[in-house]
Amino acid sequence: MDRFITVAIHTYEQAIALRSLLEREGVETQFRNVNIESPVISSGIRVRIKESDLPLALRIIENKEIFADPLSAPLTSQHSPVIVPVDFSTASAHATDVAFRIAESHGAGIVILHSYIDPYVAGNLQLTASGTYEYGDQADRQQALAAAETRMRHFAGQIKDKIKSGLLPAVKFETCVVEGVPEDAITQYAKANNPFLIVMGTRGAKKKEIDMIGSVTAEVLDKCRYSVLALPDPDGSAAKFNPGRILFFSNAGQDDILALDTMHRAFPRAGAKVKITSIPGRKRESALQSLQALCDYSSQNFKGYTFETDAHALQDIIEQAKAGQRALSDFDMIVVSNKRKNIFSRFFSPSLAHRVLFATDMPMLVIPV
Repeated sequence: MDRFITVAIHTYEQAIALRSLLEREGVETQFRNVNIESPVISSGIRVRIKESDLPLALRIIENKEIFADPLSAPLTSQHSPVIVPVDFSTASAHATDVAFRIAESHGAGIVILHSYIDPYVAGNLQLTASGTYEYGDQADRQQALAAAETRMRHFAGQIKDKIKSGLLPAVKFETCVVEGVPEDAITQYAKANNPFLIVMGTRGAKKKEIDMIGSVTAEVLDKCRYSVLALPDPDGSAAKFNPGRILFFSNAGQDDILALDTMHRAFPRAGAKVKITSIPGRKRESALQSLQALCDYSSQNFKGYTFETDAHALQDIIEQAKAGQRALSDFDMIVVSNKRKNIFSRFFSPSLAHRVLFATDMPMLVIPV
């Protein structure tokens, strides 16, 4: 039979709190050395668990702030958080897994963000015969909020299960459910919390073409002034994100240096290989000279990376990707600098990030400049 071992010795109040935490996560506990008549003045309470539960119990005890209630306690990390907008899809789950590993490497916390649409805004405002507006039932609004919070609790529970089993690093996270149009809610929350990075899941290229106008990720790329890592829904083989081979799109300007610096700070992996390719707009000879100068500068200043130039232009790569050719099969991530445009410019002349997002199924880091 599975024997019980002592995992901690605490005062009575601390032992009660620890037992409550462990049993809530499915770990059976026992007390020893308890003064039955006056348990509060016991010299020390032994908290005992089954020997087979020891790895799980230690993982919980070492990360009490993650498993303790309430789940959404304020983050205490000294670093800016990583925000992960979710809609509870498989793409969101994949983005969350990647975000946890990125946050661990930077000592940052995680904010799991979900937005829901208020039924009033969604079309429940009706004009009556008397010329006044009839509002939707208040119960509908409460029901929408309750449904969103229930799904978020379930999603957070799945994250905790992965942390307990060791599938995810023990990074402190909080959850946040807000009302609003997703892209607006994400942008406003980012402004208020100054994230280190936003990690978002996206659909596959074929599905994105169907929903091109209403893509939340594309809208966030244009509106938000923080770096965004867009991750396509994994197909099994692409489930792991390991950016060791990076394709960087250069516009041969000073913004490239800022974008490369941001990329290097976000993914300071030793040995990463970066290929710099050009964006149309300059004469080919001039563009190649600029690329080589940028490559030389980067090799001297961004240690741990190796750089080389690529003669292929952006348009060539996008056309090959649309045609189903494996133009990007040699890379793990695309990096694009994104300049802000007004709404009319975005409609008639989509940004580079827009074009790459809808043309490929590659992880893409978009850096505002």
